[in-house]
Amino acid sequence: MQIDKMNGKVLLANGKIADPVGEIIYDSDILIENGIIVRIEKGITPKDDMETINLNGQTISPGFVDLHVHFREPGFEDKETIESGCRAALAGGFTKVCCMPNTDPPIDTQESVRFIYRKAEGQIVDVFPIAAITKNRKGEELTEMVELSSAGAVGFSDDGNPVVNAQIMRFALEYSKIVNKPIINHAEDPALKADGYMNEGVVSTHLGIPGNPSIAEEIMIYRDLTLARFTNSRLHIPHVSTKASVALIRQAKANGVRVTAEATPHHFSLNDEYMRSFDANGKVSPPLRSEADRLSLIEGIQDGTIDAIATDHAPHQYDTKETSLDIASYGMIGLESAFGLSMTNLVHAGHISFIDLIKLLTIRPARAMNLPLPGIKVGEEANLTIVDPDEWWVFSRKDIYSRSQNTPFIGRELTGRVKSVFAKSSYIRLQD
Repeated sequence: MQIDKMNGKVLLANGKIADPVGEIIYDSDILIENGIIVRIEKGITPKDDMETINLNGQTISPGFVDLHVHFREPGFEDKETIESGCRAALAGGFTKVCCMPNTDPPIDTQESVRFIYRKAEGQIVDVFPIAAITKNRKGEELTEMVELSSAGAVGFSDDGNPVVNAQIMRFALEYSKIVNKPIINHAEDPALKADGYMNEGVVSTHLGIPGNPSIAEEIMIYRDLTLARFTNSRLHIPHVSTKASVALIRQAKANGVRVTAEATPHHFSLNDEYMRSFDANGKVSPPLRSEADRLSLIEGIQDGTIDAIATDHAPHQYDTKETSLDIASYGMIGLESAFGLSMTNLVHAGHISFIDLIKLLTIRPARAMNLPLPGIKVGEEANLTIVDPDEWWVFSRKDIYSRSQNTPFIGRELTGRVKSVFAKSSYIRLQD
């Protein structure tokens, strides 16, 4: 990764622009001056006072947005820091991320929200903290949501810990209306999950591994959708993983419930057959589900039931993954591989168009979290991700900038690659 500060004039020549708002792709150059886009047109003549970057037909997108990452700071800096997480985000083309509050201490006070912003100062990636729903993420007492919002929290979640008490969840949804920020509940009934650590089904039975049934997710989603309808509040459902969950969200949207939802690249790229390898990098929460569930996620992406692709980037130390499945940590990193997996398994597989993928990575996650909509317009800051949609490559350890390397996708052949990023007057070269 090479980062060059570029003040003055920069010409991005011979590129294509993917406009997710207008839903078009067109040939164009972009002239940037002191970080601001000043011209967008084809055939801008290079001049001596310009730094010219020849894109050779690569595609320029608004910077990607990930509304679900774990940067682990404070408390777990051995797994990830905000600085290393931002480098991983840049490697994946993400210029805006929302970080979850399962830190130590958790993000449940104004000072902890401000801490995240202070640590992210000077980073090229914008980091937006999601604060806890309940104090210490215990599910017992609501946090001061208005104060947290005024400090800069963009949403509320006890991520990893579901809010089990329905009355607490109702109150959270009602208070969230005051600040117009979404509630994001980890959709899993702990009693139904019990000691299951992979999807309950044929594969878990064959392997003799305790299963986590799909209804553990679906019952919690049904409850939360019902509460969101009752309170007329905004609900965001993270990492949807089952066929019935997609159907519930689809029906709720048709009934006017204010709900958005995300899917991860690992859930639409892998199914529970992967667990026959006993690779703990495939142990995630919620678990990799059946092939029918995976295909239903793709259908939900196709018809708009799923609003965004989010990585759920979850770094872990080597020794917590290189162990037996029953005691291994849950989660995998996902920022660096997200675009390649999405292009390979959604676009090149013929399920969605390239411009639809760009929407899932830019304007739709931004809308879900009330963030400024990414765009490419004259007069706006240049915040751009540059990709080659058709480049074939093999994802390897050298492509990982996270402090952790817990991913099952090392060695995976992918088509579609992030090449560079331009943001905050900096040009980040990822691939020459």
